[in-house]
Amino acid sequence: MWIVVNEEFNNDPMTQLVAPPRPYAGNRDLFFFVDTGDGLRKVAATGYSEDNLKRFFESPDEPRPGAQVARELYEEHAPRRIGLAMGSNRGQARSLTHDTYQFLSQAMGAEATSRFVSAAGLMEEYLDTRIPEEREQYAVAMELTEVLVKRAFSREVITPGVTTIGDVRRFLYDELWAHGVTTWFQPDLRLQRRAMENPMSRGFLAVSPEAWVIQPGDLLVVDFGISYMGLDTDWQKMAYVLPEGEDDAPQGLKDALANTMALQDVLTREAARPGRVAGEVYQITMEEMDRRGIRAQIYSHPLGNHGHGMGPSIDFRSAQREGEAAMGRPLRPGSYMSIELNTRTPVPEWGGQEVYIMMEDPAELTPDGYRFFRPRQEAFYLIR
Repeated sequence: MWIVVNEEFNNDPMTQLVAPPRPYAGNRDLFFFVDTGDGLRKVAATGYSEDNLKRFFESPDEPRPGAQVARELYEEHAPRRIGLAMGSNRGQARSLTHDTYQFLSQAMGAEATSRFVSAAGLMEEYLDTRIPEEREQYAVAMELTEVLVKRAFSREVITPGVTTIGDVRRFLYDELWAHGVTTWFQPDLRLQRRAMENPMSRGFLAVSPEAWVIQPGDLLVVDFGISYMGLDTDWQKMAYVLPEGEDDAPQGLKDALANTMALQDVLTREAARPGRVAGEVYQITMEEMDRRGIRAQIYSHPLGNHGHGMGPSIDFRSAQREGEAAMGRPLRPGSYMSIELNTRTPVPEWGGQEVYIMMEDPAELTPDGYRFFRPRQEAFYLIR
């Protein structure tokens, strides 16, 4: 048995992914999934019933107390294990509150409580599995993400010497509202400048203060995504602000971009395959980067119903933690991954200063590797 519990005003992350996406205002709503041996039984114990709910669940017109339903289902089916959202290192799968645990324990009894287990494995497989009908909607979300980022990194928004980092962030927030979509994280911008030491945070190029003014010669990266139709995007792209008299980025910056594209190619086209474990994909990719002399960092993560989704991650942090379970899990065919990574390259035109070229592109796993939803960036967006 798997139980998803939704608390009024504290919605569970799974509720609208296992039940109709409607407001749930029944104080405490419960959704039961029972493996009966002959099939899957689905029962909803909610404060209010309606046609949409009845399409998917047993849901009587006169709702019955959730505690009573829970006890009866346990006594009828005697499940060996009862999966709950607890005992996971991911927020989606550890949402059960202390009060809810006590409620279920008291309702179902001591014997049932002894059978409570983490449902994290089931939830990961469910969330990391994409269906064909989702792809069309995700492609729409990706197109909008790209359009908004290209507008943000243009003279429509940025006037060099005047526009601040905060101005660009507010433009993106305003456009989310204008297009009737939301986001799952704040838009972040990072700025690199010749002869300026790169500020760092947790091993990454740090987010730039909103008060910083964008100047000619700056290199910008934006991290931005939208939430649409129950799916999240995640997207990083780079722009170069042309100084007076320049028509293109310096060759050293273009060479640095080529290094990140090479990293993308090895991971997506050569290393990744359905069924191959994440740790092997990481190892193959990094060994090739070492062979080529490219300083690379990989921190790719699953995408789908959540921007930081559940599933195997191709991530340097997991690789550094001995015995990390995520590195031993196989990649699922058709799953979505945020191909998030960077390279560091000395740029001659910047006096040998190391420059980070950061990219992030959602992709779908095919038999031949990952396929991007939108064409990847192969040249800097240029702001004149």
